[in-house]
Amino acid sequence: MSGEEVAAFRQVSKSYGRVRAVSGLDLVLRPGETVALLGPNGAGKSSSLDLLLGLREPDQGSVTLFGGAPRAAIEAGRVGAMLQSGGLMTDVLVRELVQLACDVHPRGHRPADVLRNAGIEEIADRRVDKLSGGQEQRVRFALAVAGANDLIVLDEPTTGMDVSVRQQFWATMRAQADAGRTVLFATHYLEEADSIADRVLVLHRGRLIADGTSAEIKAKAGARRISFELHAADGPFEEAALRALPGVVSLEVGGHAAGVRTVRIRSTDADGDVAGLYRAGLYPRGLEVGSLGLEQAFLTITEEHDAEESAR
Repeated sequence: MSGEEVAAFRQVSKSYGRVRAVSGLDLVLRPGETVALLGPNGAGKSSSLDLLLGLREPDQGSVTLFGGAPRAAIEAGRVGAMLQSGGLMTDVLVRELVQLACDVHPRGHRPADVLRNAGIEEIADRRVDKLSGGQEQRVRFALAVAGANDLIVLDEPTTGMDVSVRQQFWATMRAQADAGRTVLFATHYLEEADSIADRVLVLHRGRLIADGTSAEIKAKAGARRISFELHAADGPFEEAALRALPGVVSLEVGGHAAGVRTVRIRSTDADGDVAGLYRAGLYPRGLEVGSLGLEQAFLTITEEHDAEESAR
């Protein structure tokens, strides 16, 4: 089982007119992985998920689920999906909709268990067309896990959910992963990817430009974060001295009352820059040096990719 391919893209490309949505995508998912799919708008995330689920056919290359055609895996009840597109049935109760999903699934769960696990017991007797946006998302999730799926695909699953509901949602997803299921989710909430996923994929302009753990993605950005305060009482402030430090990639300076400035540096040579601060006669207070956050690393990687493309 550990060597089984849950899903595989092999040199997959897809275009819509002149727009290349997916370009030469090579990717394999394996059992038990929780995988975050990141990318700016237009990066190809939704198109890739559509190809994975057999909703669209690739122009080039092949997409397989569990070694066969996506449609066969879906018809066998091995895949559950929660997508942005498509609405919910109206004029029915939440309970009735979940019951239907469980009944038609080849390996359906008990409706009461699905309602409980999805955290929607309290709205089970409410009509679907009377739900808030966040409640609709939770119902869509319930439909995605109405049966014993081996792969769960989620496209922006927590949109519209408040913080407490999002935490409950991801606790449920962790339980799914702990049970051996593969979870693939696309998200704009990078903190979710950082805390939830054990693997992060970065798509940009239809290409896979990074694949690894959150820590590996941050390391790939090749920079660290330095922050500190400079007080006027410690000497004159010269921004040029900061920009002259050896590894500075970006510099942010904020001014505050009482002669205090906050400084944030993104650097490829944090050790050299810290030493350079003191050599320049500066006295940084509250000095902190740390790794980039996933969001900063994501921006760095995509910016570098754009720069490389422009140079070709």
